[in-house]
Amino acid sequence: MNFAAQFLYSRVFKNRTPRERFREEEEYDPFWQSFAKKLFAKKDECIVRKLDAPAHCELRCCKEGPVGNGLIGQRPPTINPERLKDFGEEDYLNGGVKTWEMKIISHNEELLRDPVVRPERSSLPAYNKFIRFEDISAAAFKIQCGVQKTPCTYSRLSKQYGMDIYLKKEFLQYTGSVKERGVLYLLMSLQQDQQRKGVIVASDTNFSMAVAYHASEHQIPVFVIMSTSTLPARVKMCREYGAMVISYGSTARDAQMHAKRLAQENGYLYLEEEDSSVYLSGLGTMGLEIYEQVPKLDAVIFPAGAHCGLLAGSAAALKHLNEHISVIGVESESFPVLQQSLKIGHPVEDQTRSNHQFYRDVSGPCFGTNSLQLTGKFVDKVVTVREEDILIAMLRLLEYERATVDAEGSIGLAALVTGKLPELKGKRVAVAVCSGNLELSLMRQCIDRALTLDNRVCKFSILISDCPGDISKLLAILAREETRVLDIKQEHMYVASDLFTSEVTCIVETRDKIHTAQLRNALLDCYPMMTWMER
Repeated sequence: MNFAAQFLYSRVFKNRTPRERFREEEEYDPFWQSFAKKLFAKKDECIVRKLDAPAHCELRCCKEGPVGNGLIGQRPPTINPERLKDFGEEDYLNGGVKTWEMKIISHNEELLRDPVVRPERSSLPAYNKFIRFEDISAAAFKIQCGVQKTPCTYSRLSKQYGMDIYLKKEFLQYTGSVKERGVLYLLMSLQQDQQRKGVIVASDTNFSMAVAYHASEHQIPVFVIMSTSTLPARVKMCREYGAMVISYGSTARDAQMHAKRLAQENGYLYLEEEDSSVYLSGLGTMGLEIYEQVPKLDAVIFPAGAHCGLLAGSAAALKHLNEHISVIGVESESFPVLQQSLKIGHPVEDQTRSNHQFYRDVSGPCFGTNSLQLTGKFVDKVVTVREEDILIAMLRLLEYERATVDAEGSIGLAALVTGKLPELKGKRVAVAVCSGNLELSLMRQCIDRALTLDNRVCKFSILISDCPGDISKLLAILAREETRVLDIKQEHMYVASDLFTSEVTCIVETRDKIHTAQLRNALLDCYPMMTWMER
């Protein structure tokens, strides 16, 4: 309608005197619907006059001369600024295309800016800037069809810890990680020429998995360089997502150097998890969803650590919507990178990093100044938790929520499990469960260790005579106490006791800590020399 009104107006404008042009120019507003109707009425009169004109007047309107195509050579009429509030910022397009940006500005500035030509780029911008709420909103609009809007549901753990706990289940994303949000927005922001050339990454983290999947979905060639020590399951999964996986070097640093060399030689864009405004805006969309899904929210808990992009981006969104919401970050006690960086005012360098798969996305070098400044400005508190707390939180999520998550996904709940946040008692709290990529070989080890830490798997040894029926008496006691025997072993040769004495070692499973204490007391009554293996 607006385009038709401007086109018809250009045909009528040439027939007006300068005085009429000036008077109508002040009343003209192409965004005003009534003016469009007025132009169509004038056009109907023009058509009637055209029917009465001679036959040679084809393609002419009431007088000699060609029809003008717009207002070429004339000053365009002003636009009523009051109508701009009905129009949002136009979606950003790829580089090399003219776009117009509209925003609320002061009366001393121009009402509309000139068309902006976005220069072509072959790599990510080298500078960083504070992200705005508008950047996060634009990211949410662009990635809404590419990522899932994961549920944020009330947890059965609420009664156990005395607060209303809502779990934001980002591990339900296709690649099992929240990193999809930032990666998708990052890939969609690339110029088309760079999308045709392809991208390359060098890691085995959730970031590389997200890049492999979404780049393949958008027909972008993607190469993933992994070290030879990477678990075969990760390599297989990355190939199934559609990436070309290359194993190179024995360490992650070797793989990164090789990836940078390939990028330079072939024109690929080398991607790494950093704190660019585009990536942080994509991650910050999770904060928008939490605010929308959980009304009257008091606090939100995010994983922090070195890769604090999710914490920084989501905190910026939440604090813009409601400054009274407490935003809390949680990191590992073994790698307090964020706490140290906030203390000294700049990212920590040469920080010790764990090479174990359990700490893959929890430890690492500090992000950068952009994430650090956002965290310092919007995050209310950063706490640390032990490895034992993380494992117990993984166990709680598996039991109560049927959720299999890794360290990054359970570290937020670990702060509640260990009692590090007593000020949240009786309040409404959302916890980001943002990753579920736990390898099967590591899952069994983590569960067994968590059961032991939770006093539900016990180990003890007793000395009994080598006579028929003595082991049966022991098993009868265990059956009476309703315990489950996981393993039992009898030792004869290496026992420093009587010749006809053997040592029996048992591993049993109990219901909880109270049940364990009852079993221990029952065994001490029958076997005073029992040895109880402390965890």
